[in-house]
Amino acid sequence: MAEEFNTDSMLSMFLYESYQGLEKLEGIVLEKQDADCFDDSDINEIFRIMHTIKGSSAVLMYENIKTASHKLEDVFYYLRESHPEDVPHMELVEKVLAVSDFITGELDKIKAGSEPDGDEKKLVEDLDQFLGELKGEIKKQGIRLPKANKQEEPTQFYITPVAEDDSHFYRIVIHYRSDTQMSNIRAYSATYALKEVAEDLLYTPEDILSNESSGDSILAEGFHMLLQTKASKDEVMELIDSSEAETIDFDEINKTEYGKALTEFGREAPPIVINLDDDKGAAKDDKQQAPIAPGDYVVKSKETGKGKTLAKNQPKQQAVISVNVEKMDALMDMIGELVIAEATVLQNPDLKVPGLDLTNFQKAAAQLAKNTTELQDVIMSMRMMPLTNVFQKMRRIVFDTSRKLGKDIDFEVIGENTEVDKNIIEHISDPLMHLVRNSVDHGIEENSDIRQANGKKAKGKITLEAKNEGGKVYISVKDDGKGLNKEKLYNKALENGLIGDKLMSDFTEKEIFKFITLPGFSTKEVVTEYSGRGVGMDVVVKNIQSIGGRLEIDSVEGQGSEMTLVIPLTLAIISGIVIQVGEAPFVIEMASIKEFISVSEDALIQEPSGEEYLVLRGDCFPFIRLCEKYDLPGAKTKLEDGIVVVVEHEGKQICVLIDKILQEQEIVVKPIPSYVKKVKGLSGCTQLGDGSIALILDVGGLMIEEERR
Repeated sequence: MAEEFNTDSMLSMFLYESYQGLEKLEGIVLEKQDADCFDDSDINEIFRIMHTIKGSSAVLMYENIKTASHKLEDVFYYLRESHPEDVPHMELVEKVLAVSDFITGELDKIKAGSEPDGDEKKLVEDLDQFLGELKGEIKKQGIRLPKANKQEEPTQFYITPVAEDDSHFYRIVIHYRSDTQMSNIRAYSATYALKEVAEDLLYTPEDILSNESSGDSILAEGFHMLLQTKASKDEVMELIDSSEAETIDFDEINKTEYGKALTEFGREAPPIVINLDDDKGAAKDDKQQAPIAPGDYVVKSKETGKGKTLAKNQPKQQAVISVNVEKMDALMDMIGELVIAEATVLQNPDLKVPGLDLTNFQKAAAQLAKNTTELQDVIMSMRMMPLTNVFQKMRRIVFDTSRKLGKDIDFEVIGENTEVDKNIIEHISDPLMHLVRNSVDHGIEENSDIRQANGKKAKGKITLEAKNEGGKVYISVKDDGKGLNKEKLYNKALENGLIGDKLMSDFTEKEIFKFITLPGFSTKEVVTEYSGRGVGMDVVVKNIQSIGGRLEIDSVEGQGSEMTLVIPLTLAIISGIVIQVGEAPFVIEMASIKEFISVSEDALIQEPSGEEYLVLRGDCFPFIRLCEKYDLPGAKTKLEDGIVVVVEHEGKQICVLIDKILQEQEIVVKPIPSYVKKVKGLSGCTQLGDGSIALILDVGGLMIEEERR
């Protein structure tokens, strides 16, 4: 039955479907940007997307969105109906993207709780002018113009299901006792139960859920229902909860009486049915048929000769539901707590009492660990999302930036279906945008003549690739442009005072390349819309480091550059090794650990300034004593008594002295509370099985501290 609209759910669905449609729209347009024209399937799909957005925005009374989408729909309506030649394709692409940008901006306002107050007039005028030129071209080619694409206001119709020979018709009135509480809810329970067997079900009052006062009407006048079903009277009565009912009036009526009764519920009588199985194709009804008018017929399809397919024999289809992200985050937090609780149970000190027979416990513990791991994997897979949408945005950035800079660029995407945790995706979108823009602006040469003079194709190429490897995701932006000039980078960093007075020979090639990530660094002499301000790449590094990732830069001068983001698959739960220094437990992420090794004091080198280094297999590495760095009493200070952990970050290695290794464990990462002063070299904390708190070492932070000493 008709209920009052739930505008919140309608709005959510409108935003979801519109965003999805616009993403698909941009995908089609950017994929065909270099083509001569859109093919028929593309035109039909763009028309459908605009038609859907127009209709749904009209229902919600977003007039500017409706007007803009309707005007673009007009353009593709004429393209679809007339198939004109010589349509200015690139101009059409720009018009479509302009409408997409406008609608996206208005959707963002709605999503943020604001009014979509953008002015669509200029956009509509441009589309009108383009459409006028298109119509002129259609006439010029001798093609007949189709009828105008008129906006039809939505009209609601009630369609009565076709009754079968074994259908029954019932009029039911439930009179509840005068002291019944929430009679409207009990009435809804009756309708909900009858929907299992109903072919058609109407009831009054209609607003039993959305209007609490409808309960008073039900108590005074009863709850009236009309039911069309194949179920018998007894079967229907069994479904109705009569515990609070004083009386239930139950009458079986014929089809004609049912049609008359519909008018009492504000509905028209059922239409005439034309049965195509009847050789004469005659219209049949209980009465003499009335004069035929448009819309009077419901056509019942002719059987194909095959038996009806029962629901249980239908092929199983995948069911997909949308879930609020906040619920997913809450579920992920609960899984984290479950992992901690599991560790608390399995590492309980009471289990270490001598003489305990733990055979059965160990079996149960193994099953618990298996189930917890599987549950964790399922939840993680639910949070994983492909990079498709992020990569699609990069297509748009390349398109816009290259056109404004006057560069002809071929953009290739590889591995866009690689999946990453949703939270990771939110952190990499902006950094990736900076890298792609840099490749277009800095990487690809200013004009094709320069490229051809260097033996390259006139058209530049940028490749965006993602792959999954070793628990990490590698996203690379590669161009075949001019590459990085080491001397120029060094001189610019020296000039800006970013590297002190160090010589160029003091740096490796990759260290010089990383100068471009220093705050305030830029090789652009002229500030443009896209570069020259000395910001961007340092933001990239900070954002990536905040999620435990890193940026790798490779370049060959004259051949091009490749910048690679190396990021974790997820942030929530990591595999780590629990270590101990003095009485304090720490955690090191498994992926950062290169090796554990025992060394003697002979391998230690001490500088006069106090810095220490370890010589391992002929290589020299910085050496850190956590006991001294964090002032931990009772820790082992001699190398022979402790264990050295070699950890790696961004291709660099350092050695850390610890007392002992406790265990390997799935670690639920928690942020350090805000009231605790930020300590360099620590990225978070976690709770261990015995209830104690362990600090998580930030290997990248430790290395930065060593470099600054």
